[in-house]
Amino acid sequence: MQLSVVILNYNVCYFLEQCVLSVQEAITAIDAEIIVIDNNSSDESVLMMKEKFPDVKLIENKENFGFPKGNNIGVRQAKGKYICILNPDTIVAEDTFTKILAFAEGQKKLGIVGCKLIDGTGEFLPESKRGIPSPWVAFTKIFGLYKVFPKSKLFNQYYAQHLDENETGEVDILVGAFMLLKKELYEDLKGFDENCFMYADDIDLSYRALQKQKANFYFHKTTVLHYKGESTIKDEKYMKRFQEAMNFFYQKHFKKSLFFSFFIQIGTWFFSFVKMFQGKTRIKPNPELHVFYSLNEDLSHKIGLILKNKVKFLKIPKEKMVNSCLIFKGKNVEIILDNQYISFKKCIEIIETIKDKSITFKVLPKNTHFIIGSNSRNDRGQIVKIE
Repeated sequence: MQLSVVILNYNVCYFLEQCVLSVQEAITAIDAEIIVIDNNSSDESVLMMKEKFPDVKLIENKENFGFPKGNNIGVRQAKGKYICILNPDTIVAEDTFTKILAFAEGQKKLGIVGCKLIDGTGEFLPESKRGIPSPWVAFTKIFGLYKVFPKSKLFNQYYAQHLDENETGEVDILVGAFMLLKKELYEDLKGFDENCFMYADDIDLSYRALQKQKANFYFHKTTVLHYKGESTIKDEKYMKRFQEAMNFFYQKHFKKSLFFSFFIQIGTWFFSFVKMFQGKTRIKPNPELHVFYSLNEDLSHKIGLILKNKVKFLKIPKEKMVNSCLIFKGKNVEIILDNQYISFKKCIEIIETIKDKSITFKVLPKNTHFIIGSNSRNDRGQIVKIE
């Protein structure tokens, strides 16, 4: 078997359903399997998987083991030559895995491969590629020096700004939302460090791959949508775990000193506080108009009744969809993309191309009864049932 896609879920039932649908579309031409590990969700995730994806390997943990242990449990049952660690709040394109596997096969000292990630508004997620967060690099991040001097090698290492987002190349650190590597390497590294509950696990795994003299890569030729806000609610518990995670990484890989410990304590507190503040929900005005791209005009009327708002139905040839969406730039509009008619890849392309602060996007995944999306990388996503 060539590929095992490992998805760890915790209480994101609808995002998980959309993610698995997109992965199924992406592995049709590959000898691959999907493994979903549920970390004792309290929603209907397990029931949904059993009813809608009975052929997908499902592992039901009886407690929330965290990100590292949960993924390690899944990988132990994987049969693929390659492993892809994938967040449940993602959408992959139909050709994501064929492209990235072809790239991986061409590398001699392959470590971990990541790809271009965007959020639900179409904005590039800079954590798609990062440098090693050494004390100096962490300093430039915490105090925003990477923004002031984006071209300076001295200051731009945190987000690997030596490499453009539309350029493939070597980087040090990749994000756990999408990580592809050989299972042999994963086992050699002994997987994610289970002493870290979450947040520094991907940094640690990437760093240990480098220590094995492997090359990590950022691959820009496929884009994956990562809603991100679903990964966690950024509250006081998040702040505490983020501090613990950063302390874990530095204590494990760098020499300790009083000055260093003090700096990290202040820095991680400040950084996590900012993240927690950013994560608070922002009230956004309701869209003045919903635009539904589909072939199903009756469904457009039904959605309008549920949303209690005007829905404009558009039946546009697929090759003209991006240009037709551009006419709404600058307007307070929500675009709903019917995946029964529009591929996941085209949905991602439209969201990435149009990205406009006044426009929000939702997807109606094929064979489902809900529309789903996110208006901000810091907020939980929105789900509207249309049953």
